[in-house]
Amino acid sequence: MRRICLGIDPGLGRLGYGVAIEERSIIRAGEFGCITTEPGTPVEARILQIHEGLCPLIERTNPELLSVERLFFGKNSTTAENVFQVRGVVLFLAARHGIPVVQPKPSEVKLAVCGNGRAEKAQVQKMVFRILRLESVPRQDDAADALAIAVTGLAMSSFRMKTKSGD
Repeated sequence: MRRICLGIDPGLGRLGYGVAIEERSIIRAGEFGCITTEPGTPVEARILQIHEGLCPLIERTNPELLSVERLFFGKNSTTAENVFQVRGVVLFLAARHGIPVVQPKPSEVKLAVCGNGRAEKAQVQKMVFRILRLESVPRQDDAADALAIAVTGLAMSSFRMKTKSGD
């Protein structure tokens, strides 16, 4: 059985995306990268750019699952508001395309990928490199985070499927 999960690390200036493909218990990376928007551009135009970047990505990769990281509240409420708005676009697109969604917390992503819910960013990136057998660590942090979120989405959905079936 082959499963495809699109992982999203939401952000207004840079949204990371990564596709994890699981086949016969082996997980590999598909497409990954970032959608960037320019500071100083009106928020609504930036959100439209993100929407327009995600639509063809979803159509190209045809994921059965979308994993988007929950927002970790920081001190900057403007940043948090913008990320919430971007998450809204992501959730809307998932619903529009009929894609089930999982929403792991940052600590759950770190736990799933590193075995430690308090792992450092560099450790997460190194484990993504190893788990997905990449040629190199992704240069963009947000893309590496999105791949980790996708891997976590696959793990969380597998766990849910097993518990629903009584395994």
